[in-house]
Amino acid sequence: MSWSKLKKQLESFLYPALNGKVEYCATSYFYLPGKSGICYITVDKKNVFSMSDSSSSIRWYQTEQEIKNDPDVRIPISDEEIEAIRKETKGSVPEDRLKVIARNRKITEYAKELLSAQAALSKSNFIVVANKFLSTSIEESIESNDIMLNILALVDRRVGKKRILNMSEKMKLKHPIVQYFYELRRHS
Repeated sequence: MSWSKLKKQLESFLYPALNGKVEYCATSYFYLPGKSGICYITVDKKNVFSMSDSSSSIRWYQTEQEIKNDPDVRIPISDEEIEAIRKETKGSVPEDRLKVIARNRKITEYAKELLSAQAALSKSNFIVVANKFLSTSIEESIESNDIMLNILALVDRRVGKKRILNMSEKMKLKHPIVQYFYELRRHS
């Protein structure tokens, strides 16, 4: 499918309040065979997301330690997770430490998933991901670990306002760029 047709189809699924605000853009290198173009998403004519550019205003992590030390990363810990650690340690760990242990385990797991998603994103092709989005269900795109699929689903008109509001806890565990588009959609 040509870029213009793909762009038109993607933009036809945009949530009405985001029409004209969110745009899909692409550059190509016609005279440089073998050099692929760059695809990016703009919000209010400002480039906020490029799949191969880590210099955008959104935080991109280089190491697991950066994620662990980021004060903006808030990991919710459930009572079940604390209880599992209590059973594992046979009650020998003080209560306040149980929460710390649970958070550290969860943030390590989160960091690995986040870095893996970033790595997959930098190697992927926007056009391939966009075609995948158009051929899969909106639920699959939302639940996916693919950052690009999450973004396309969040700005989609088929996802209602009530559903967006119910996703707030789940969005805390997503990449900052996904959280950015979630907030954009939530406030539109």
